[in-house]
Amino acid sequence: MNYKVIGDSCCDYTPALKADPHFTLVPLTLEIGDYSVVDDDHFDQLDFLKRVHASPIGPKTACPSPEAYMKAMEESDADEVYVITLSEHLSGSYQAAVIGKQMYEEEHPDDSRKIYVFSSDTASAGQLNFCLTIKELKEAGKSFDEVVTLVNEKIKTMKTYFVLESLDPLRKNGRLSAVKSFLASALNIKPIMSADGGVIIQLENQRGINKALKRMCQIAVEKAGGPEKTALLRLCITHVNNPARAELVKEEFLKLASFREIVITDAMGVATVYAEDGGIVIGL
Repeated sequence: MNYKVIGDSCCDYTPALKADPHFTLVPLTLEIGDYSVVDDDHFDQLDFLKRVHASPIGPKTACPSPEAYMKAMEESDADEVYVITLSEHLSGSYQAAVIGKQMYEEEHPDDSRKIYVFSSDTASAGQLNFCLTIKELKEAGKSFDEVVTLVNEKIKTMKTYFVLESLDPLRKNGRLSAVKSFLASALNIKPIMSADGGVIIQLENQRGINKALKRMCQIAVEKAGGPEKTALLRLCITHVNNPARAELVKEEFLKLASFREIVITDAMGVATVYAEDGGIVIGL
């Protein structure tokens, strides 16, 4: 199985994937005002969250450079390279990876390795789901072309959902007015969000985080085709600094349906920026 998966740091790898030599990360950079930190294995989630809470300015992310992707490709000795990035509608990471691939091919015109860049149309738990799918397909002996076809098919059907503990990050980034943010907080309104073609959309509002999470699980199972379909699917759950809440979400899902596999992981920096403390993201 001579392959390599290169993910940007929104893939939220599990500890097992971080230790797997088939997987590597190209990190984004996180910024809060003048402070910046690379979203790599040294990312300190608790320190970053403290800085976010103390800052009147919302955190931002900067995508990797094309050179960073090209370097990751050069450092790989695999015959097949699969790159998984954030949705191209949310970040420049995909375009940077595409340019990095072009640069690599120009610098190494005689190289016979195969490289494919996926725009995941998702983020976080959704990206992780695709990474695990590639691993599974390669372990099953699938060819490069088969992996590309099957993953692209999965990108069209898999859905990502998330619930935020706080709307403050959206307010700080100018995506929600101070009045709406105040009213939502006062009324304990928690939006249930999803992605449509890689673009973030709001599905519903619920009063209270537990109601929102429960409803998110119901929507996800319904959209996936019900229990008879989910039994064949992998459910990925990413949490931001709240493993107990992730377990609660897992139990809510298991009340509704069974799954081929359930994977829980803690968020790296990019998902921490956008889901914030206590946020939950699922990919099904």
